Amino acid sequence: MFRLEGETALVTGASRGIGKAIALALSNQGAYVVGTATSSGGAAAITTEFATRQISGEGVVLNLETRDQITDIVRTIESNHGSISILINNAGITSDGLTARMVDQQWDSVIEVNLSAAFRLVRACTRGMIRAKKGKIVNVGSVVGSSGNAGQANYAAAKAGLIGFTKSLALELAPRNISCNVVAPGFIETDMTAALSDQQQANLASQIPLSRFGTPAEIASLVVYLVSPEASYITGQVIHINGGLHLSS
Repeated sequence: MFRLEGETALVTGASRGIGKAIALALSNQGAYVVGTATSSGGAAAITTEFATRQISGEGVVLNLETRDQITDIVRTIESNHGSISILINNAGITSDGLTARMVDQQWDSVIEVNLSAAFRLVRACTRGMIRAKKGKIVNVGSVVGSSGNAGQANYAAAKAGLIGFTKSLALELAPRNISCNVVAPGFIETDMTAALSDQQQANLASQIPLSRFGTPAEIASLVVYLVSPEASYITGQVIHINGGLHLSS
């Protein structure tokens, strides 16, 4: 089940955390995966990881705030590996602060990377998907896109926008046999949560009905399912994966 041979996938933000887990999981199922990173070192690390595991894929450098680079990357992938049939918009940034004190640059950069770049990647990739009459798009959201979070108005707005964007895409692209869904993680074991103190982690875990953080592998498993043939009748959905956290929001 969930085999992906013959598929070409693009995963943004694949050098660590959730993106890395997704990229490896897709490749393990037989897809050729191109993972993006913001630095040459990060891209090289992705390529090395794939080679070490003897699975198909490579890392490339992509700055999501450079608009022309998005188009160029997609064209290069299509030239080398055929149309991109799986797109995972995972890369994101935060720049937290109370709204009254937030400067324009904090707002603009978070919206640009987390929402506008997803739009541009979808626009670039769907041309090939439409020609092929198939495709899978998964946008990685967040629980705060539904619940909100004090000090993250920019991030919450971007993730909430991603939901509306995905639902509209699902309606537009369903006649072309292209599905679009959102995976919305809660607190996940990543570099960001590892930087918290033990007390902070305990306080956060106490808010989660399952009493623990999720793992990147758990997010990746859901993504693999959504892009597989077994999920061919699922589109336009927001799937929360947060240990029950949103139930109490």
